[in-house]
Parts: sequence; structure tokens; C-alpha cells
Amino acid sequence: MVVERERRGRVEILAIARPEARNAVNGEVAQGIEAALDDLEADDEVLAVVVTGRGPTFSAGADLKAIAAGRALDLMTKRGGFGGIAQRDFPKPLIAAVNGPALAGGFEIVLRCDLVVAADDAVFGLPEVKRGLFAAAGGLLRLPKRVPLALATELAITGDTIDAHRAHALGLVNRVVQREQVMDEELALAGRIAENAPIAVRNSLRMVREAIDLTEADAWRRSGELAGEVASTKDAIEGATAFAEKRPPEWTGA
Repeated sequence: MVVERERRGRVEILAIARPEARNAVNGEVAQGIEAALDDLEADDEVLAVVVTGRGPTFSAGADLKAIAAGRALDLMTKRGGFGGIAQRDFPKPLIAAVNGPALAGGFEIVLRCDLVVAADDAVFGLPEVKRGLFAAAGGLLRLPKRVPLALATELAITGDTIDAHRAHALGLVNRVVQREQVMDEELALAGRIAENAPIAVRNSLRMVREAIDLTEADAWRRSGELAGEVASTKDAIEGATAFAEKRPPEWTGA
């Protein structure tokens, strides 16, 4: 299997398992990720999803052999676009465990994720221009919203990389740890999310994702809608009750 799955409590780990090809995304990887996300979207037991790569590389991006063979469209899926994930509107937190270089489409997968834990020797970049290609899986759309425009431009048109520490300083990465600690830190972060009320997490995540593209007036309206949904849940009552009774809440997701 080129996409391996593992369940840790209420967290699912998806790992691209093509280390011999630097975890390059081919059609099989794209379809595997899409199928897994389809399952996990409908699985109420899973509250967060970790995306990683096997071996010393997170992902080198698109499989250039597949592109050279005229199979570029195989790397796209109906719901997720590139790699089954780049354009996916997935309602649960996606967390990238970057165990090594995340380049081209690999970096674009990272940019799609909501949170990132990176190995201290990881690097990030969009080297497509060095291969006569265009970073069409969201990197050129998302990067200018995440870092200063001058830096986004530099990375886009030079194809150069930045290391994990600079990515952390820029806010692209939440945590930088030693390589052997990446998954432990990632699971600890995902576990803290999974302790919270599912609908409150879902709507808070939705608001954060949408806010950057909304006017302030539209953002306030959307905030009211999402807050109303959360306030009407049984978990909202449970959270307040548990606090008053000095006990851990028992979420129902309803």
C-alpha cells in the first residue's frame, strides 16, 4: 500500500509510503489519500488527521516520471485535486508531520494542512520553475497569504528553499523538534485537539479558514452563524456543566 493508515485513539495517521521515490505523489497515492479522507470525514470517532511520509522525506511532490509519461491528470482526484488533498474541503483538523524535505507538491500539501510539526532538518520550497513547471496545487495561492509577499515571490520564482527554523519564525510551522520526536509531538498536539468538543472544534476551524478571505462585516456575520450552531449543541451545555461540577466533560458531538 502506498498510503498507510494507523489509528491512535481518536487520531488517524495517513502516511505516504513510497520512500524509494521520496514519497512522490502518483495516481495511486492520490486515490489512496482521497479514499482515506472520504472514510475519515464520515467517521465520528476520528477528530484529527495527521499526514506524514515514510522514510527521511515528507514528499518531493509530483511524480515527475508520471508527468513525463503524460499521466499528470492521474495525480488529481475529483474532490481533493492534487494528491487527493490540496483542494479538499475537509471539516476536521489536518496536521502535517514533516519528517524531512517537503518540496513542490509536498510543500503544497503542507500548506493545505492546518497545523505543522517539522523536523529540525526539514526544508520547504516550490522548485517547480527549476523543472519548467508551475506550482498549481495551491502553493502560489496560499503562500502569499502566509508570509510576506517579497518572500513568497522569491520562493516562487527562484525555486529556493527555506529551513524549518525560518519557516517557524515566519509562522508556517507550529513546532520544530528533532526528527525522532516529530510524531510524538504531532500526536500530542492532535491529542489536545481531540480532547475538545467536536462541533466547537469544527466550527472554530471553519471560521479561522474562512476569515482571511472575508470582509470584516461578512466575517462577523459568519461568526454569528457558526457560534449559533455551537451554542445550540448539547456539548455546549455539557461543557458549562462539567466546569461547574469540576469534572472532565463527556462530549457527545451533538
